Formats: sequence, structure tokens, C-alpha cells
Amino acid sequence: MPSVLIVGATRGLGQELANQYARREYCVYGTSRSDTKPKDAHHDIRWLHGVDVGEESAGEAIVKGLKGHKIDVLILAAGYFGKESFDEPDYAAELEMYKISAIGPVFITHALVKADALKQGSKVIIISSEAGSIGLRHESEGGGNFGHHASKAASNMVGKLLSFDLKDKGIAVGMAHPGFMRTEMTKGVGFDEFWDSGGAVTPDVAAKSLVDWVDEFGIERTGEFWAPRGPGDIGTAEATLGDPKKLPTPLQLPW
Repeated sequence: MPSVLIVGATRGLGQELANQYARREYCVYGTSRSDTKPKDAHHDIRWLHGVDVGEESAGEAIVKGLKGHKIDVLILAAGYFGKESFDEPDYAAELEMYKISAIGPVFITHALVKADALKQGSKVIIISSEAGSIGLRHESEGGGNFGHHASKAASNMVGKLLSFDLKDKGIAVGMAHPGFMRTEMTKGVGFDEFWDSGGAVTPDVAAKSLVDWVDEFGIERTGEFWAPRGPGDIGTAEATLGDPKKLPTPLQLPW
């Protein structure tokens, strides 16, 4: 039975990924910060409680919780979005975003590799965002949201560097923009007003596209940044990449 570890499995995309992999009869491990699990979580998910991605101890806590079991697919799905503007930057929120998006993945992956908890030929998938692509940024969207965009760009760099470190071990590392989603995270920063015009989908739809993409992802693409759902929900795609109707799905994204 193949195994998958979803880091950040209690809500949104992470929760849907855990549920969908469980329905596919994977051995699913999901992390949570608290000692409780979501009420609508699949009954077969094995929970690793007390894991805070923003803390240095997260990797060790995960290794301890796995109890020697090895993982085929690691998906780092934990996230936090603190909205900012140039007039109101948020220092504490930026620190949290960097810890979760760019620092946590390094230490968690390091702990798992050093504990021999990732199988030969396994996959490490970092959930990033098109917001982390410098090539997709365009003046039409304006500035602001410094911590969110920059921490995702840092997340992409982390994934690229990890791909070099892990290639000789046969471990593929990929970064994915899962799509613009109708979640409490995007609603919390006021992006719900763009859900309809921006083509936002529910987490279960985004999770399905991501799972299908992960199935096809392998060492030959290690270190690459992709949008499994294509350009449809990327508002700057036409201005930076050309006619979205002529772009492929899945779509490899620029740095």
C-alpha cells in the first residue's frame, strides 16, 4: 500500500488531499497542530498531532509520529496568508508566512531524509502559489501582500535547492500552484469578492487536479514549478505569458 504524508491536513486543500488519498486506499498520515482531528476527516487517516510547521521541532515530531514507517509522497500543504499593503505592512505576519512557507519545508524534509523516512523514488511536493512567480507579476495587480508573495517565491527557491540535494537519492521535488480556491484563507483576506471573476474552485476540485498531477510527476521534472489546473485562474497569465487559451494544462510556471 503506498503511503502519503500531508503536512497541514486539518482544513482547506490539505484536508481534501488527505481525504482523497484515503479514498484511494493510500496509507495516509496527516499533521495537525492540536490534539483533535476535523469532524469530517476520513476515518482511515492516521493523525500526527502537535505538529506546528512554524516551529523548529516540527520535523522531529513528524519522524517520531511515523514510528519507523516510510513515505512515498510528502505534500507540504500548510499555509498562512496575512494580508498587507504598503501603508500597513505586518512584521509578525510576514515572519509567520516565511516560517511556514520557506523555513518549515527545509527542516521537515531534512528530518525525514535523515531518519530514512522517505522511500527511494519518493516525491516531495511543496504547495506554493502563482503569487510566488516573479515572472507572473504585473503592474496591473499592484503591489502589497509582500510576505505572501515573497514567502512563496522563497518556497520555490527552497524546492529548487532541495531538488539538487535529493536527486542522487532518487527523490523528486516539485512546487505546485494548486489553483485559486474558495477557502476561509482567501475569504479572510477579502479575496472572496474575486472568487467568481477569478475562476476560484472548491478545495476538493483543486485537490483532485493536484493528485492527478502528482501521479505523473517524477524525477525527470524535479525542481520544476507547475500549475496542474493550467492558466485559467492566473489573473496575470495573459499579460505575461500570452493568450491563456493557447497555453497548456498542466502549465509549467516561470520563476
